[in-house]
Amino acid sequence: MPRAGFQRRKLSLTSLIDVIFLLLLFFMLSSTFAQFSEVDLATAGQGQTVSEARPIFLQLRAEELRINARAVPLDGLAAAIAPLAEGDTRVLISTDAGVSAQRLTDLLVALRGIPQLSVQVLVPS
Repeated sequence: MPRAGFQRRKLSLTSLIDVIFLLLLFFMLSSTFAQFSEVDLATAGQGQTVSEARPIFLQLRAEELRINARAVPLDGLAAAIAPLAEGDTRVLISTDAGVSAQRLTDLLVALRGIPQLSVQVLVPS
């Protein structure tokens, strides 16, 4: 039984909402929504041995990929390179100005799955 002169105050939910938003913000910023992978890149150095085999030349454009001037889809890359590869083979990649970084990364990931390839990206000056 409440005492005389004692009024019950309503509970304020403002601080509870603030805490919920802070927790939501924390979990959104600390979690990942996609699986990221790494692509190993090495710089050209002195004293590298050059293979006697002819290099494979890849032209990467915004809409198409060409292997030795022949158009190839990205998912058919391994099948197109297999007859051209001879042991340790160099692959030279030339990109157009309209190529996104994600498209180049997709190509490098696809090339990483093919054994015994030495990949070099040609950067226009």
